[in-house]
Amino acid sequence: MLRAAVSLADEGGLKSLTMRRLAESLDAEAMSLYYHVANKEELLDGVAEFVVQEINDVVDRIDLPSAGADWKKAARQRILAAREVLLRHPWAPELLQTRTTAPVAVAKYFDGLLRLMRDGGFSYDLAHHGLHALGSRALGFSQELFNPGDDANSDDSAAMMENMAGQFPYLAGMLMEIVHDDPDSTLGWCDDQTEFEFGLDIVLDGLDRLRSER
Repeated sequence: MLRAAVSLADEGGLKSLTMRRLAESLDAEAMSLYYHVANKEELLDGVAEFVVQEINDVVDRIDLPSAGADWKKAARQRILAAREVLLRHPWAPELLQTRTTAPVAVAKYFDGLLRLMRDGGFSYDLAHHGLHALGSRALGFSQELFNPGDDANSDDSAAMMENMAGQFPYLAGMLMEIVHDDPDSTLGWCDDQTEFEFGLDIVLDGLDRLRSER
């Protein structure tokens, strides 16, 4: 059932995942699904767990040394492998951010990441700070600060930003320079692989510097 739910979301996003459509895809009655889940939210919890377990299955196959300075390379590959899974399920970050309780699979994922940091010589205190610094990026996605919408490159949008220039000159200047149609966009506006890895490397480099100083 969860695999079918993930397939529906892959086809049409989270909005397409309804109990009725899921039942149809399983050639079953909608009411029969409630023998397995109490409600839609419980289904979504299960879907979130399913996706993160898919991440765990991938990262568990990574076999890299992680002692000392090698922790950073191992952690980087782990995070980028998680991102590859989420690129196959671009709706998953939105779902993960709406869960009120962390799936068990998420705890397993972060336990593995903490193991790499401990192998690298991190104290639990520094590792704790590190997880906060990484935030959702540790799971392979990041929330964009600005999102001008699908019409970011339209004439109306350009005019709006020009009008902003008098009040917010630096913000408007930045937006007018970087807003563009990006066919390679992945999990959000300007959240392409280059930008993701840029931010990831800044955090990992900073943590590695702190690790070597302590």
